[in-house]
Amino acid sequence: MSSGALTWFAFGADDVLPDQPATAPRLTASRSAAVTSPPTEAELIDGCLRGRQLAQKLLYDKYAGKMMAVCLRYAQTTFEAEDVLQEGFLTVFRTLASFRRECPLEFWIRRIMINAALRQHRRNASLVAVSDGDYPETLASEEFTLSNYNFNELLEMVQELAPRYRMVFNLYAIEGYTHKEIGELLSITEGTSKSQYSRARVILQTKLERLGAPTRHVR
Repeated sequence: MSSGALTWFAFGADDVLPDQPATAPRLTASRSAAVTSPPTEAELIDGCLRGRQLAQKLLYDKYAGKMMAVCLRYAQTTFEAEDVLQEGFLTVFRTLASFRRECPLEFWIRRIMINAALRQHRRNASLVAVSDGDYPETLASEEFTLSNYNFNELLEMVQELAPRYRMVFNLYAIEGYTHKEIGELLSITEGTSKSQYSRARVILQTKLERLGAPTRHVR
């Protein structure tokens, strides 16, 4: 998929309403009713399950921006992130009937995007060889936080990490997986996950120090 060519996905044909306004009528209302409130999450889900293209488009528009931000952290390029996003949303619409509504829809979609990123990583892992560069082996302290730094600079640094470090760092530091869970997801040992996370932190902190940004230590 070419850069900038993000699309929404349609699996039905009963609600093709082009050029819809940002605030769409409730899916449960008649088309003649002057209802301007946006549809609820439940209404979006029900509409998608009935194959309504309008519901699919509204769901995509609601979550695509947030999910693209997730994909960018796992991908090395914007083009790769767009591929992950497209694969993720295809999975969302194909498996929406299995969503049990026991958690927010956004949380469920986010997990699908992470799984899509993991699949992309497995496909590309054997094709990518990235040097660790000239970085120290350890940090002066156990933890550091990336909060309050420029988002675009941080995103660029994370994307520059070797794929194995980038995946572990995102899964542990941002998504909250344990090293045991990460080991199972990436088919590595728990110890390897810990080691790669530690190495990723060293590289990121060193990059921040080279930019002249003071590191902020926690705990």
